Formats: sequence, C-alpha cells, structure tokens
Amino acid sequence: MQQDGARDRASALARWVLELDRRPDLVALIRRTRRALPGDPGFGDPLSTAGPGSARAVARVADRLLTDQPGASREVGLAALQVWEAARERSGRGGGDTEVTLVFTDLVGFSSWALAAGDGATLRMLREVAAVAEPEFVNRHGRIVKRMGDGLMAVFHDPARAVAAVFAARRALADVEVAGYRPVMRVGIHTGTPRRIGADWLGVDVNIAARLMQAGGNGNVMISAPSLEQLGEERLTEMGLAAKPLRRFFSSRARGVPDDLRMYTLTSE
Repeated sequence: MQQDGARDRASALARWVLELDRRPDLVALIRRTRRALPGDPGFGDPLSTAGPGSARAVARVADRLLTDQPGASREVGLAALQVWEAARERSGRGGGDTEVTLVFTDLVGFSSWALAAGDGATLRMLREVAAVAEPEFVNRHGRIVKRMGDGLMAVFHDPARAVAAVFAARRALADVEVAGYRPVMRVGIHTGTPRRIGADWLGVDVNIAARLMQAGGNGNVMISAPSLEQLGEERLTEMGLAAKPLRRFFSSRARGVPDDLRMYTLTSE
C-alpha cells in the first residue's frame, strides 16, 4: 500500500510538472524574456541551427530529442543556447552583424547548353568548374556559403580579396571545355551588413548582390559603389582593373536594387 501511494504521488507530481511546462502563459513569458537576451530570439529553428558551431550542433540534437510541442523547459534550453551562440559571435567565433563582401556567380548560357548536353556532360562541367574556380575563392580567405546549380554564393571580409578571387576564377575557367561549351562567369559583388542565420546569410544586401550578378548580362563583373569605394582607385589600378559606371540610359534598371545604388562594370585594362 505504501509503495502504491508513493507511485501515485510521483505520478501526480509528474503530471503537475508536465502541465506547468506546457502552460501557454509560462511559455509566452519565457519567449518574451528571450527577446531581451543577447543573440537571436528565434534561435532553435532549422535556419538558425544549420551549419557548423557547437551551440548549433547541441540545438539540433535537442530538437531531435525534445518534443515538438511548446514547453517552458524547451524555451529555457534554447535561451541558454541563444546566449551561448551570441557569446561566440562577440568573441569572433561566430558571424555577428559585421560588414562583409558578398559574391554571387553563375555561368552564362549554361541552362540552355545543359538541356542539350545531357546529365553526364552537365555533371562533368560542374565538377571541372568547381575544381578550378572554387580554390581561387578559398585561397583568398573567401567562404563558399552555398552552391546553386551552376553558380555559387561566397562571402569575404575584404572586397579586394573578393575581386581578386573573381578574376582569378574567371581566368582559370579559360581552360575548361566540355561538349563544345566554354564557361563564362558573370558576377555580382556588393559590400554590406547582411544578417547571418546559421550557415547562411540573409537580408537586403544579399538580394542586392544577387541582382547585381543578374545585371551582368553576358559575362560581366558587376560591383556596387560601397564595394568599389572600399577597394579604392589606387588598389583597383594595382590590380590592373577599371570601373565603368552602368548607365541607365543604356540598360534597364536591375530589379531589387535601390534606385540610388550606383553600379559599375569591372574590366581588365
């Protein structure tokens, strides 16, 4: 009888703790508290926990182990990981909201060629392009954020390194040919302060860099005024490059780019 009574009390206590953990008002209170804590108050979702990093890895494991149903204990755990990740960023081991130079690339006419060339030739082309072009980015301290079909997104902490990597990659592509197709890379370069979420970067500045790449037409390297100003005329000359303003009179305005953003085409002198 005593054992049965102890089990009943333990069961009642467990139910009470579970009910307390699931109380909507308590969960809402902790979520409001998280907004006042350092770091991303949404930390814990698939976007924020993607990529490397100890706090992100722990959050991914916790997400698999804990129930998907909202709970105060889950929010408290995520709050602790949120602060941990914020501390990493402040110490230089995370991303933070720092200024970076974003690079978007793709290959001119690739989709039309791939349609006729078939999967085998397409895969061979992508592998050869990656093998010769991507090391030029990595060797100049760039990080490949993601690959998107025949293009990629990379991030640098110095626009000069970004520009040098782009032109080195374009030169490296000159020796690549598959099934009659010689890849030509068009590029968009923009410097700003995008938001780093997990392993990705999001925000207006990311969109601008992507739109600049699209404005590159048949293989141009496009750069925004913020990147060009940081690069400086003297450094540009040392690199053997020239910047030509993109005139609206001769070209349509790139969608998704602020009206007051000045855009330039970079060319080898």
